[in-house]
Amino acid sequence: MLNAMNPQQKGIAAALAAFSMWGILPVFWKALSFLEPASIVAHRTLWSLMLLLAITLAGSNSSHLKKLFQSRATLAWSALSGALLASNWLLYVWATLNHRILEAALGYYLNPFFNMLFGTLWFSEKHNTRQLIAIALAFTGVLIQIPTSGHFPWIPIALASTFSLYAVVRKKSSLDARDGLTLETSLLAPIALAWIATHTADSGISSLPSWPQATLIIASGIATTLPLLCFTYAARNIRLTTLGMLQFLGPTLQWIIGWRCYGETMDAHRLLSFGLIWLAVALYLIQSREKNTLHA
Repeated sequence: MLNAMNPQQKGIAAALAAFSMWGILPVFWKALSFLEPASIVAHRTLWSLMLLLAITLAGSNSSHLKKLFQSRATLAWSALSGALLASNWLLYVWATLNHRILEAALGYYLNPFFNMLFGTLWFSEKHNTRQLIAIALAFTGVLIQIPTSGHFPWIPIALASTFSLYAVVRKKSSLDARDGLTLETSLLAPIALAWIATHTADSGISSLPSWPQATLIIASGIATTLPLLCFTYAARNIRLTTLGMLQFLGPTLQWIIGWRCYGETMDAHRLLSFGLIWLAVALYLIQSREKNTLHA
């Protein structure tokens, strides 16, 4: 079936696969709840690195890996992007395990709007009136949650800002997604190893986990790397506007899972908040489609 598809069709299929996997990841992190969030991120980092090294070595020789560590500027940018990515991972896993999947989904709905905002701040990107209205609606949707929660909605803001800042820093690097993640996880690996070594007794498992637990831990590398590889393939084969329209599949699935599968509260304030976010998304998608049509 895949052989009958053209590159664009394969790209769309890869994008749908990536965003679907990211959308259902809360279920996987819930299954790993025998670990504390920091331990999950540590294992996620190490097993992602193992998988990425295997893929890299299968496709090239070791000299390719050595080149990743030769530029001080690349190492500096990768250290910063790795710290942002690890922070995003840690907060996302913590939110999932603490029954705040809806807040995490809201954060990833906000991500493209933060991208537009940071594009203006750092790359002098211009936005038309409809895009500015979409940004305003998105932020209004977040602020509406303050009265019902009693505090500033820091989880969605932090998730959106760390992932968008990660994208800003990655634009400063010449590495592609696979090499970038390989270098980032390599730099984070010593910290991850130190954490696991010093927190084994507090992680909720014995020094020798059961086979089901060990399988889930190892699979965290696949759950991290596979959607990223699908996303990278999609980004190279379809329009970015199409990719942008498909990206909302992920937080929509997270929202459904949090509400319907784990019984998280959907009160009137939160429904109004998401309603404004969805209206902002609709404006974003209409603008993307019109831009796509004009450049076709």
